[in-house]
Amino acid sequence: MKKVMTVIMVALMAASVGWAKEPPKMEMTTEIPPGIATPDELETRFGTLNFFDGVPDKQTVQKVYDNLDFQHAFQAFLSGIQIASMDALKKGILEFGPANTTAVLFEDLMDSKALFLTANTTSVYQMLWLQLKDEPMVIETPPDVLGIIDDHWFRYVADFGRLGPDEGKGGKFLIIPPGYEGDVPEGYHVARTNTYGNWVIWRGFQVDGSTKPAVEATKKAFRVYPLSKKDNPPEMNFVNVSGQFVNTIHRMDYKIFEEMNEVVQAEPSDGENPEILGVLASIGIKKGQPFRPDARMKKILTEAANAGAVTVKTIWSYPRDEMFYFYPGESNWLNPFPGGKYDWVSEGASLLDARAGFHFYATGITPAMAMKIIG
Repeated sequence: MKKVMTVIMVALMAASVGWAKEPPKMEMTTEIPPGIATPDELETRFGTLNFFDGVPDKQTVQKVYDNLDFQHAFQAFLSGIQIASMDALKKGILEFGPANTTAVLFEDLMDSKALFLTANTTSVYQMLWLQLKDEPMVIETPPDVLGIIDDHWFRYVADFGRLGPDEGKGGKFLIIPPGYEGDVPEGYHVARTNTYGNWVIWRGFQVDGSTKPAVEATKKAFRVYPLSKKDNPPEMNFVNVSGQFVNTIHRMDYKIFEEMNEVVQAEPSDGENPEILGVLASIGIKKGQPFRPDARMKKILTEAANAGAVTVKTIWSYPRDEMFYFYPGESNWLNPFPGGKYDWVSEGASLLDARAGFHFYATGITPAMAMKIIG
């Protein structure tokens, strides 16, 4: 009897082991194709990640969010560098007087004290910060200049001068602010802007080595005033800044995000790309809200700014896309507008590297800079 019981128990144990190894397949079981389920352990560039039934553990959650915040901050640097650049231009100009009535002139050309991107020492640079409110502003421009108006997001608004509608003769331009629905009188070259703040820059030209004709033409003709004051415009203040310290270059460290935030707070959101604003919002730069990153986030932003800085330098120093080169494989001459697109859009896609690389080293957006001229 004992032998029989022993045999039965051994048989039952063997059956239970078999049962544990091969559970019955349920009728509604579906085979999961490979590549869908998350393994219990993953090796990534930001560490080992652990999961239970596909759910991350607490340490993994922290690693993932640290990485996500870094990626958002890094993309914010690359996508928002032009916004910071315009903020720096604004601050540099307003150091010499209020908006609309202060024109900054390099009457004796630029020198090493002027911190500008891509400026030269032969053009007679002149500029003003245009600040609109609830009515159009008039800009009277001098003849024979190359002039550009870009908005606060660093988007093109208008040309004036040789490549503008005034055909180099000088003229009256009416700049319409965001949301304006009032009457637009005739007799002006009309341009609409998506921002209240706008950068106005124009270059005069030397005559027989003299800057005097260009400077005198500006002082005689250039005026800025609200449309309502066209019959009694305020006086302009022309400031010669040649030889003075002027800084218009954006930051390349953590504070670049503070520069971006100032523009976001100052302008309507409608005028900027929702994707760019979304990236900025993901790191705490949101319209109508204070930008106050905690210690953890500030550390991440600092690291992202450092990574962004070396990335834009690398993009422009050693481009890997042939469209950056005028003569691919033959020379290192670079096209500042790869693909010939001043708005950084080609075949419906944004040229992300080209845009970031350009705004790292240059300023001024206009179709005229990207177009091909035969001759």
